[in-house]
Amino acid sequence: MFNWIVRTSLHNRLFVLAVAALLMVYGATVAWRTPIDVFPDLNKPLITVLTEAGGMAPEEVEQLVTFPIETALNGMPGVTRVRSTSGVGLSLVYAEFDWGTDIYRNRQLVAERLALVRAQMPGDITPVMGPVSSIMGEIMLVALPLTAGDGKAPTVPSGDRAQYPATEGLKVATPMQAREYADFVLRPRLLSIPGVAQVIPIGGEVRTLRVAPDTARMAQFGVSLTQVEQALKGYASNAGGGFIDLNSREYLIRHLGRTNRAEDLGGIAVAWKDGRAILLEQVATVSFAAGLKRGDAGYNGLPAVVISVQKQPDADTVKLTAQVEAALAELKQGLPKGLAEPRVLFRQADFIKASVGNVAEALRDGAIMVAIVLFAFLLSVRTTVISLVAIPLSLAVTALVFQWLGQSINVMTLGGLAIAIGELVDDAVVDVENILRRLKQNKAAGHPLSVLEVVRRASVEVRSGIVYATVIVVLVFVPLFALPGIEGRLFTPLGIAYIVSILASMLVSMTVTPVMAYYMLPTMKRMDHGDSPLVAWLKRQDTRLLTWSFGRAKLLIGLAVLAVVGAAATVPLFPRAFLPAFNEGSLVLGMMMQPGTSLAEANRVGSVAETLIRQVPEVTQVGRRTGRAELDEHAEGVHSAEIDVDLKPSERDRETVMADIRERLSTLPAQVAIGQPISHRLDHLLSGVRAQIAVKIFGDDTDTLRGLAENMRAQLAGVPGLVDLTVEKQVLIPQITVRLDHRKAAQMGLAPGEAIRVLQALTDGAHGADIVDGPRRYEMVLRLPDDQRGPQDLARTLIDTPAGRVPVSSIATVEETDGPNQIGRENGRRRIVVYANTGGPDGGDMGRVIKDIRTIIANTPLPSGNFVSLEGQFQAQEQATKLIAGLSLVSLAMMFLVLYSRYQSAVLAGIIMANIPLALIGSVVAMWIAGVSLSVASMVGFITLAGIATRNGILKISHYINLCKFEGESFTQAMIVRGSLERLTPVLMTALVAAFALTPLLLAADAPGKEILHPVAVVIFGGLVSSTLLDTLLTPVLFWMFGKKATLRLIEPHADAAQGTAAAQEAY
Repeated sequence: MFNWIVRTSLHNRLFVLAVAALLMVYGATVAWRTPIDVFPDLNKPLITVLTEAGGMAPEEVEQLVTFPIETALNGMPGVTRVRSTSGVGLSLVYAEFDWGTDIYRNRQLVAERLALVRAQMPGDITPVMGPVSSIMGEIMLVALPLTAGDGKAPTVPSGDRAQYPATEGLKVATPMQAREYADFVLRPRLLSIPGVAQVIPIGGEVRTLRVAPDTARMAQFGVSLTQVEQALKGYASNAGGGFIDLNSREYLIRHLGRTNRAEDLGGIAVAWKDGRAILLEQVATVSFAAGLKRGDAGYNGLPAVVISVQKQPDADTVKLTAQVEAALAELKQGLPKGLAEPRVLFRQADFIKASVGNVAEALRDGAIMVAIVLFAFLLSVRTTVISLVAIPLSLAVTALVFQWLGQSINVMTLGGLAIAIGELVDDAVVDVENILRRLKQNKAAGHPLSVLEVVRRASVEVRSGIVYATVIVVLVFVPLFALPGIEGRLFTPLGIAYIVSILASMLVSMTVTPVMAYYMLPTMKRMDHGDSPLVAWLKRQDTRLLTWSFGRAKLLIGLAVLAVVGAAATVPLFPRAFLPAFNEGSLVLGMMMQPGTSLAEANRVGSVAETLIRQVPEVTQVGRRTGRAELDEHAEGVHSAEIDVDLKPSERDRETVMADIRERLSTLPAQVAIGQPISHRLDHLLSGVRAQIAVKIFGDDTDTLRGLAENMRAQLAGVPGLVDLTVEKQVLIPQITVRLDHRKAAQMGLAPGEAIRVLQALTDGAHGADIVDGPRRYEMVLRLPDDQRGPQDLARTLIDTPAGRVPVSSIATVEETDGPNQIGRENGRRRIVVYANTGGPDGGDMGRVIKDIRTIIANTPLPSGNFVSLEGQFQAQEQATKLIAGLSLVSLAMMFLVLYSRYQSAVLAGIIMANIPLALIGSVVAMWIAGVSLSVASMVGFITLAGIATRNGILKISHYINLCKFEGESFTQAMIVRGSLERLTPVLMTALVAAFALTPLLLAADAPGKEILHPVAVVIFGGLVSSTLLDTLLTPVLFWMFGKKATLRLIEPHADAAQGTAAAQEAY
């Protein structure tokens, strides 16, 4: 079949060239339109169910809200685990599904279950599903600083204008105005952009219309709370009145009661006494006030509103970012006075552009290196051009396949191409070199054949070697496609890119290369010249080396075996990691204060932290989000803050900068964990917590769990290499409990349910109506003034009973107690997490750290019913390592079978595969020199290397056999030397081209995007150097010692050539 392809291509030469040109153009346009992202789609289908539960305490939230939802979601098809967090007035339930399940079908299942649960929810509480966003979803953070001008001017208190003459006339927006702008102008505009999933503002103040009842005045006027509530119901609403026909025209009837003025609300009647109306303003104060906040934000140490923009899973981040920025620019003109223009705090697109740009540069530089190496060997522009055409053509075909498979352009797909770029020209190089050699021989021959025939024969001669080498390269990649979880998601696209481009290059070498050779080579001026000086010198050295080596064969083989064993023995000593660290150019700091800290205090500490971080020279801007926003899917209490830090490159490396920040923040009363935005989210995806290692302790009693966790933390503190060691903050926070005395309430004729309802309305607030003001809406809330909600004031508050008005203290006790701040659950059990990152001088070796942790866990006694599980990045790495090891054996067996079917000899197959352990020597040495740890990335390098290394052996041994079969050579040392020399150029060229193409990835280990590919490049480079050098020496020696019998058996059918059997003519 392959011979037919070569023959047909040579007969339809112009057609082949035209199709090639079309493919290049079409491939380039498709590649231009393919979406760009950092990584392939890593979204594990996750559905968040978010329930806002007013002012409920965590215990009530867990029992009344979380538990029913958890029970409903457990046992759904495809669910792998259900996690939940019950915090103050908030329940979050996360349902994780298997990879590959359809998120929309999963959402439908969850929606059906939630419909059943709604009936069990207390009051008007409704669980809501979070939008479909993705793990890399947070594409932008935009800050709206509350200062005019450049965002650097100080915020001036309105009364102190006289002291600041420079700021006279400089109007500063109030937090309420900033928040309204974010909620009602920015958010709807950004949500209207296709591809945006969610826009979450945090900070500023949410406007509410507040009615604060004065219970003493109400008692004077004889007005009950129920009367006030009734008066407020349906306030400021409009209603329809149908329509009427008058004078042959139709009129609509509208009943208008809507108003948004506080004075109108104060003037409504709440009761009628002694022939006079009692107005609301006589028994309560009515005003616009800030709603209850559970979160706040800052920018560069000043108050701000921070807006997080999240994208849908399949949106193109770079294009979406450009659209969001265009929308922000459009809105600049209509900014309210006193608001600085929006600042972009974090832009994921920057990292994407940097990474993808870096890898694309590596591709470009690789191609340039390839051209240089080819020219050095062939010393001819024409042969170099013919070989190089394989690169753009293969890339064009790969782009088309990407489009067909729905892959995006990302670091991994480009990485596959960057690693393959050196090998894309291999097939073409072998082909061109052979055609050129045969054309020279033909010219010198007495009866020259036609050029077309020579080109066809020369192409067919090396064809089978090329096809088998390519099949083996493809086989080697099989283990990658079976990787589970995140590694599979990361590295499968790399495998696809590599395999598709290699197969495309094989096709090019069978069609386009012979045609171009036919047109360009016969007329070459250099045809009469011998080899280029470099090649001639190499051949002289190789001849010396080979004649020297035949006499010392056993010694050489013994040394090689020793080197392989030595290299293999050091592999277990490598430090291990899951993936190399990314370099994202920005940091995320998690700051945890003591739970129970108030929002105002957390804000103060947060802005001090911002100021301290800004003193680090590399920091360009700092944004902070404390607590949680109204729509956020994170159950953070007000004691926790997330600080986003933007860095500029400098002389100091990332670890030093992080250590500097840690040092500066060490004086604050908070625990700090430092990560990077994307790595941070990968950790979150793996174990559900934002850290590399999570020790989860399960049980039923929160106090016991807290004790166990603290004990565990104390023991883990002794493990070298663990940093940021923290216990999940599930601790006791102060509470004010109003405990109802049922007997006393009964004596007053008050039903317990009514008593609790009245108390809730006074303290948590009764939400009477929504005030509509054009596009803006705000709530009207009836609640005691803030200064009257303390324990003593609550006890004195008067409430209505059938027996008259009595203080709360006569039917209930008010006391200060404590209770948990949040309760975490997973798979139906309560759990607490101790988490940590690896870092510092001993942190490189994840394997050792985990071993130490496991020993500690095994030696910790647990009460009955409690158990511990250890999760995190390393788990994924362990699974991946085992799988790759197992599947590598399978792919080696398959390679052996392919070679055996080709050469009908286990010995020859073995000689070819001996190149794989030889490659191991170089790659292990290279890893030690470069200081690369053993990660999934370096294993991918080993896999790729196995395929490249066997190729050289196949080319040589096939040529030895062909010499004996077709060129009348016999099995002698002279034949082996001749074969080795004739194959020296293509073997060295393909190896050097593959190695040099990787230099751009070798040199920049820290550049964004290259950090994952650097270990792959180191392994391949080192392996190629050792396998090529040793292959030049050992393959001929091994063939001489062990290959005679097998070769003679393969040549024997040649005797039947007289009968004209096809088998005789087939080249090996």
